[in-house]
Amino acid sequence: MRLPDMPLHDPFVVADGTTRTYYLYTSNVPAVSGVDGVGTMVYRSQDLRDWTRPVVVFLTEEQEGIWATEGGWAPEVHTWGGRYYLFTTLHNQDRELPVPPPGRWGTPLPLANYMRGTVIAVSDSLLGPFTVLDAARPTPPAHLMTLDGTLYVDPSGQPWMVYAHEWLQTIDGTMEAVRLAPDLTRTVGDPLFLFKASDASWISEQIPGGVPHQLPPYVTDGPQLYRAPEGSLIMLWSTYEKDVPGPDGTVGGGYVQTYAVSESGTVAGPWRQHRPLVRDDSGHGMLFHSFDGRLMMIVHRPFEDARGKLYEMEFQGHELRVLRQRTDLDGGG
Repeated sequence: MRLPDMPLHDPFVVADGTTRTYYLYTSNVPAVSGVDGVGTMVYRSQDLRDWTRPVVVFLTEEQEGIWATEGGWAPEVHTWGGRYYLFTTLHNQDRELPVPPPGRWGTPLPLANYMRGTVIAVSDSLLGPFTVLDAARPTPPAHLMTLDGTLYVDPSGQPWMVYAHEWLQTIDGTMEAVRLAPDLTRTVGDPLFLFKASDASWISEQIPGGVPHQLPPYVTDGPQLYRAPEGSLIMLWSTYEKDVPGPDGTVGGGYVQTYAVSESGTVAGPWRQHRPLVRDDSGHGMLFHSFDGRLMMIVHRPFEDARGKLYEMEFQGHELRVLRQRTDLDGGG
């Protein structure tokens, strides 16, 4: 298979140096994997061009007593303590959450809130099967409606989950972080606020049709943290952009891939927002190094019926830049 033919949303690549194999994780698509159910599947390649048909590595139906059976979004696999940990977002619309009172988040939108959050599952193999660590609840606080949790390990060795707090609950979506226990089975302490979506001056209002509002909602999505060669800490994230010309003269709009830089070099920030890296209904990207040493970014594009797009990247100080789209690998377009 090749990327133009591979349905995938929220792509995440693990470049395994031992086998010199790229593992590309995404939500299970039964029509492609041949396996029914909510979960995670993985494609494999040795050159980023030709990929195997996917195999399923995680299914909610196989997790005894799991609190949710919907979602399966944004799977990521991280190495920790000699094992592999899958982070993926689930939800359960039958488990309603109380609408938060006015206060920190402003005036709540009159939309249903229900349990949504990232779970962590473990395996001894990149091919799974992965078993959830806590079947009773998501890892972030269960009263928060969250998604897209990712692992960040700070210089002291402390693991964190960084996640997006849903605009459905906050109006102005936020990025937050919470410490994890050394075995990743639970959180430690309260969440830390990092930034809100509207901190990006170019962001657009995303108002659902027919929803009365006093404040416009703004979206945070798809965080991934990365340490630049000169030591800066950056966060890739996605949101929606106004229909205005960008620095290259092209008009943006829709879903975009952007990033922020922590001015302190720590997860606490403060975080300074940068213009989008890729527009054209593209986002939920992550960075990885190819086996020939190139810094690569993969995103999904378009948002609906998504396919993977690969970009060769570079750092100039703490500035992240696109060198070129790898149309030889992703089919272009």
